[in-house]
Amino acid sequence: MPIEPESRSHDRKGLAEVLRGLRIAAGLSGERLAFRCNMSQTKISRIETGHALPTVIDVERILKALTVPREVADEILGLARRANVDYASWRTYARIGLYRKQAELKSLDWSSHVMRHFLPAVPTGLLHVREYAAETLAPTVVGDPARDVTRAVQARMDRQAILDDPARSFWFLMTEQAVRWRRASAKTMAAQCAHMAEVNGKPNVSLGIIPQTAQVPATPMNIFVTYDDRLVTVELFSGEVVLRDPRDVTQHLNLFDLFWSYALKGDDASVFLEDAAAEFMRQRD
Repeated sequence: MPIEPESRSHDRKGLAEVLRGLRIAAGLSGERLAFRCNMSQTKISRIETGHALPTVIDVERILKALTVPREVADEILGLARRANVDYASWRTYARIGLYRKQAELKSLDWSSHVMRHFLPAVPTGLLHVREYAAETLAPTVVGDPARDVTRAVQARMDRQAILDDPARSFWFLMTEQAVRWRRASAKTMAAQCAHMAEVNGKPNVSLGIIPQTAQVPATPMNIFVTYDDRLVTVELFSGEVVLRDPRDVTQHLNLFDLFWSYALKGDDASVFLEDAAAEFMRQRD
């Protein structure tokens, strides 16, 4: 992902150099270290040359095998955590073309098998009707970068074809606010709700809605998407953060499971969406 390449490359290069230096100082060959860590020698080599990014858990195993002092290990683990976090601003995506972001997401979708979308504020692009997508992609406040909305909308529509792939499963979890927030005209909102109810009928799609009346012991702070158990993306007003540390991914998977347990699901979710569509149809713009 095109996410702040200079700072990202600096952290990853530094991590690779530090790990290689520690191995040499310990008088171990790459093969011997690999044996101690229960890793392949090829993986150790790729980590030390910067061709593979080690997870924080990988780094912990290497440091333990090298018997690195605790204070030194803590500093290196901090470097590993920074190297496993990416950030990209929406300005960056707007500059290179938002349609390219859709292509990037499409590639990420096709490389995954189970995707979980937590949506406390707005439905995800995979669920959008064209008119709703145009509203959400248009600049809204002073300082928003210019973007080719038409091309980005079409890329978003094209990306939705993956929902018909039975080899992949999708979990979409929204709050009631995400469903009812008037982001577009009443007519468009009605169409959007009806469309989501229809998508909920796909055999590989599970859709849940947390009603405002539910008492939930956690706060829905950010939109996030988990891709299998390998990474999670978190949306901010200014951009997107990508986390690869397995502990961060697991935390978000656990959060998803917690919120999911309070949601309307299956036919109940579809009825909720159909009722919301009918309410919007009765409104006047």
